[in-house]
Amino acid sequence: MIFSQLQKITVSFPLLSLHGLCKIYFTDGEDGDSSAGKKKKKKKKKSGPKTQTDPPSVPICELYPNGVFPVGEECEYPPLQDGRSAAWRMSSEEKLVLDEAREDMWNDYRQAAEAHRQVRQYVKSWIKPGLSMIDICRRLIKERGLKAGLAFPTGCSLNNCAAHYTPNAGDPTVLKYDDCAGIDVRLCDVGESIQEVMESYEVELDGKTYQVKPIRNLNGHSIGPYRIHAGKTVPIVKGGEATRMEEGEVYAIETFGSTGKGVVHDDMDCSHYMKNFDVGHVPIRLPRAKHLLNVVNENFGTLAFCRRWLDRLGESKYLMALKNLCDLGIIDPYPPLCDAKGSHTAQYEHTILLRPTCKEVVSRGDDY
Repeated sequence: MIFSQLQKITVSFPLLSLHGLCKIYFTDGEDGDSSAGKKKKKKKKKSGPKTQTDPPSVPICELYPNGVFPVGEECEYPPLQDGRSAAWRMSSEEKLVLDEAREDMWNDYRQAAEAHRQVRQYVKSWIKPGLSMIDICRRLIKERGLKAGLAFPTGCSLNNCAAHYTPNAGDPTVLKYDDCAGIDVRLCDVGESIQEVMESYEVELDGKTYQVKPIRNLNGHSIGPYRIHAGKTVPIVKGGEATRMEEGEVYAIETFGSTGKGVVHDDMDCSHYMKNFDVGHVPIRLPRAKHLLNVVNENFGTLAFCRRWLDRLGESKYLMALKNLCDLGIIDPYPPLCDAKGSHTAQYEHTILLRPTCKEVVSRGDDY
């Protein structure tokens, strides 16, 4: 069984311009007259709103020419500790003004969410057993129509691997039948609720029933501009830190389930890397390491990247330089995180905006 929810995927497709066709008709003269008929005026075809093609080829911004993207699911905040309703936020003049002041930021998230919805719908239409993982990633990334950029490597963690796997060049892994692929949605109270819901489910695989376990050492996190992990974590089990969510913050609520031990460890060859957001000036001796850091700064900044992207930029023989940057703490490696062999893991994720007036599940779609 293939879990086709997509997590942290940024994909682009080719721009395809479609033009309406119009014909010009001529009529003969009356009573056998050989004189040419009058030329009919062109009828301009009214251009309606653009719709997405299959495969997706129309950039998201062209589907919404007014620049306003779909609002996600809006939910009221829960009652306060003293029992008072928080519904007043929806009509408070002060909160409405604060909400409007950040409208550009909310709209940027909505644009990304719409790209995510369309991409995950597209991927589910063609992904199947027999495709190599590297071909799946190449098919997603080679096209450039949605103009979504490369903000995060295509995560396609298989079976017991829960996160941070994307194939490096030469990786022979093939998606097989019955594989489970997750193709990349006060906090301690949140974690307890997540754990309670996840542990109430079971999954049947090959005639055997397993209880779904939350992966204890994985969690969601806050998100900031050019900072995937912005400092706060959202545990998925009870007993986590008692940090408070605050108005104006953005969170990735990630839930990881497993049929194994419910604990992951570093495993396999590393493919994900990200520049340390807080790193200051660090002296670098190796010329190749200096060059590689310049490449990272120019192309990725503090966003995640993978080795395939360095290959595509024409970089070669960079592994020693990359290791040097990791050893110096300039680049952080994010190796695949795996549970026990033979187990199956799956991830579901949503991005939520804690707006002054309400909370918005910006990535909500018809699929989940």
